[in-house]
Amino acid sequence: MTMDVSKSEPSKNGATQHECAGCGKAITERYLLKAMDLFWHEDCLKCGCCDCRLGEVGSSLFTRANLILCKRDYLRLFGNPGHCAACNKQIPPFEMVMKARSNVYHLDCFACQQCTHRFCVGDRFYLCENKILCEFDYEERLAFANMSVQTPATLAYIKRQLPPAPTPPGQNMHPGHNPLQPHQALGQSVGQHNHVSNSGKLTSETSQG
Repeated sequence: MTMDVSKSEPSKNGATQHECAGCGKAITERYLLKAMDLFWHEDCLKCGCCDCRLGEVGSSLFTRANLILCKRDYLRLFGNPGHCAACNKQIPPFEMVMKARSNVYHLDCFACQQCTHRFCVGDRFYLCENKILCEFDYEERLAFANMSVQTPATLAYIKRQLPPAPTPPGQNMHPGHNPLQPHQALGQSVGQHNHVSNSGKLTSETSQG
């Protein structure tokens, strides 16, 4: 159960002093705390686990099993654990985490899920298909995706733009004769061809006939 903690100054017009719910003594200090409809010395309203002063760590407290707790200890003892989006193991409620949109990660799991690069302060990261990627792997995947869509049209355009092959000197052209016909297979084997390699890059290679 969550309760608000408010800090106020007692009335100065001679009103009855409030009794502290923690120690049972009158509150004579300038400021007092009010929580759960009770009044407290600032030093008396503390977390039942870590003993921190609740008036200093926030504006709310939590009660469970007759304990007055700060938020951290309440979550540690009674909170629901989350799951790491990388390893799918539980994350204790009190543990420090990293977040990417709605995904939560252990600190040790917050790394590129392609190359396992650990991110440093200032590094860019991207959430792609629900996986964290470093900038290099993200751009490589993006380039591959763009090439897989554009390559056929691009290659067709390049083919249309190629000039006709020049006629070799000394060759007589006549109907039905193609001087390159006997060497067509060789011409194809030594020509330069663009293809998409397994790494997702557009490469050129010269094949040997």
